[in-house]
Amino acid sequence: MDDMFGLRVAVIVGSTRDGRFGPVVANWLLIHLAQREDMTFDLVDLAETPLPTVFPAFGQPAAPGTAELLAPVSPRLAAADAFVIVTPEYNHSFPASLKNAIDWHNKEWHAKPVGFVSYGGLSGGLRAVEQLRVVLAELHAVTIRDTVSFHGAWTQFDADAKAKDPAADAAAKTMLDQLAWWAHALRDAKALRPYAA
Repeated sequence: MDDMFGLRVAVIVGSTRDGRFGPVVANWLLIHLAQREDMTFDLVDLAETPLPTVFPAFGQPAAPGTAELLAPVSPRLAAADAFVIVTPEYNHSFPASLKNAIDWHNKEWHAKPVGFVSYGGLSGGLRAVEQLRVVLAELHAVTIRDTVSFHGAWTQFDADAKAKDPAADAAAKTMLDQLAWWAHALRDAKALRPYAA
């Protein structure tokens, strides 16, 4: 694919909990991404790329070994034109592992679009998404209005990990179409004029 036109999408799996459902949801999304000719994807699973949890004091260098721990994630976020965050809802918010990954990075998020696929019980993870919008706005990211949400997620997939409700597939297409529009618009704008944070 011509890199001039192909969008690089980092899919971030936010949950690191034992027995998590996130990989099922993420794999469903990857099928949709694989069918698109305008996007390639990179799966960033935070359970497989543990990041440090102790931050340096303001203005001070990070502890020895920090750069090595960030290396499996930071360059991949920097290279992405756009993101999709796959997140559950924990206590009306999103997982600490996801907040940690967000907070270790800054310019990697600047002027890039972020889509969401959330899952959970009755709320479908939507409260996690609402809080993520506030956090990512502080990092100069642009969040996509339309999301994909799985309510009672554990009953929403068949044995082949396909969504039972066709509306979920339609919602994924809408979200990815909007993500592509914003990713192209922001990438083109940054090519003409560097983003000033």
